[in-house]
Parts: sequence; structure tokens; C-alpha cells
Amino acid sequence: MGDNKPLRDVFDAIADPTRRRLIHLLSKAQELPLHELAVQFQMGRTAVSKHLTILKEAGLVTDRKVGRETRFRLNAEPLIEVQNWIAFYSKFWSANMLRLNLIVEEEED
Repeated sequence: MGDNKPLRDVFDAIADPTRRRLIHLLSKAQELPLHELAVQFQMGRTAVSKHLTILKEAGLVTDRKVGRETRFRLNAEPLIEVQNWIAFYSKFWSANMLRLNLIVEEEED
């Protein structure tokens, strides 16, 4: 029962611009409480909290209680999956663009 597999896909979690902004805000600080995050958005604390829950389910955010306050921290490790996916397609497009350039150069000659 010690399975630590995230409940949500990291790509699903970062698909929303609000969640990407939360990740960005958390990347600038070691830890932030909900009220400090919520003031950065034009939505209520409950809505921000729901976005944080999705990030938490993907393993991108951890939280801890400090008195009555919940503080959130970024765990960027799951983003390695996104980086690897992008790196694969970056190589794919680079190779295809190189081939295209060769074809264009051959036609020009």
C-alpha cells in the first residue's frame, strides 16, 4: 500500500493557465500560504485551493499545516516528464527541419 503514484497526470495538471501561474509563483518562493497565493488571482480562495489540489494530486505541490494556515511548496520533479517529452519532439522537429533544408538546397542547385 506504499504506492506513491500521483492520482493525476502531470500534463493534465499543467494544462490550465491558472495552475501554471501557481507553479510559477511557488517556484519563486520556498513556501507560500494559501492567502498569499489567492491574492494573485481574480478568484476566491476556494477556487485557488481547488487548483492547488489538482497540482497536489499530480505530485507537483506539497502542503503542510502551520497552525490554522496551510502552506504550499513546489515539487518540480514531476516536470521532468514534461521536459523529456518536449526534448523528444524538439529533436524530432530539428531533424525534420534539417531534412527540409537539405531538400530545399538540392532544389536550388
